[in-house]
Amino acid sequence: MATRIGIDTFGCDHGRSGIGSYVRSFVTSIPPETHAQIELFGPEIDRYTYNSERRDILFRGISLPDNLRAERMWHSFFARGIIKKARYDVVLYAAATRVLPPPFKIPSVAVVNDVFSKNLFSADGYYYEHIKARLAKASRIIAVSQYIQKDLVNLGFDLEKITVIYAGIEHNLFYPRNKGDEAAVDIKPFAIRKPYLIYPSRVYGTSKKHVELVRAFNLFKAKTGLPHRLVLAGAFGSPGLDLLTGEIAQSPYACDIFLTGYFPHASLPLLYANADACVFPAQQEGIGLPVIEAMTCGIPVTCARSGALPEMTGGHAHFFDCDSVEDMALAMEKILEDTAFREKLIADGIAWTNRFSWK
Repeated sequence: MATRIGIDTFGCDHGRSGIGSYVRSFVTSIPPETHAQIELFGPEIDRYTYNSERRDILFRGISLPDNLRAERMWHSFFARGIIKKARYDVVLYAAATRVLPPPFKIPSVAVVNDVFSKNLFSADGYYYEHIKARLAKASRIIAVSQYIQKDLVNLGFDLEKITVIYAGIEHNLFYPRNKGDEAAVDIKPFAIRKPYLIYPSRVYGTSKKHVELVRAFNLFKAKTGLPHRLVLAGAFGSPGLDLLTGEIAQSPYACDIFLTGYFPHASLPLLYANADACVFPAQQEGIGLPVIEAMTCGIPVTCARSGALPEMTGGHAHFFDCDSVEDMALAMEKILEDTAFREKLIADGIAWTNRFSWK
């Protein structure tokens, strides 16, 4: 009898966040010839979010109110019964630091995609104390970077239980493309005028540094006079959006700053490939998958010298101090105007990202 594997897709923001992209990419890349029976379970609204290309992978929909509180309540009181009824031999919890049931007998593998210590000191820290206790009881923990593994060990987790497995890249989607001579890139429903810099990240919280990036962009434009726009591509969250829109409204270059909201995953490679560079100022990234995607698409990356970003880029990016608006502005100038430096970053980045494979 084939092994039955359940994959928990709760807490993944309907595919519109880094964790959601991780799950979709992972599920799509599962070899079709696998001998296991794989079933996703999560919000009924996500029935076709993660397995639309894989009809051989089933989905067990759970009808709940569409909010994180309801999902956490379900995990605390009802998940164990559903999982037992489904007769899974093992369960993979993709968003383990957001939603996780109490310990029970079925083997569990918990994926940690973010810096857990940061959650413990958040406004919701009391809940994460419960998650921490549950996470410690998992059969195995997958940390998606050495940075996250170190964070977990510092919190007292057993090193022997943690395996570092980097996320893969769908290289059939993300690869270098010819930019072409068109004045704009036409990606429905957008027509984005070139040239532009891209920051592909969900607008959520202050650690993403969107406001500081807008201020740095103002300095960059005033000093260089270059025609570049700034494209902020990512789903809107709260807190953070009101601060960002207020900052953009005050910018003398507001007409050159473009907020896309959630950007469809399949269209991201074209958006990346037509950018002149990726700027990624997030302060405490546990993985920074968009940075790797950008490098894979053949554009240079300048990013914060913090979190897992130096590790994930292998040093093949230009780094800046994300707390310094001036340093951020200089980094944008450097990566656009130093041609030899740009070309080296591009070539080294493509070579480096070949190692990120779901296999």
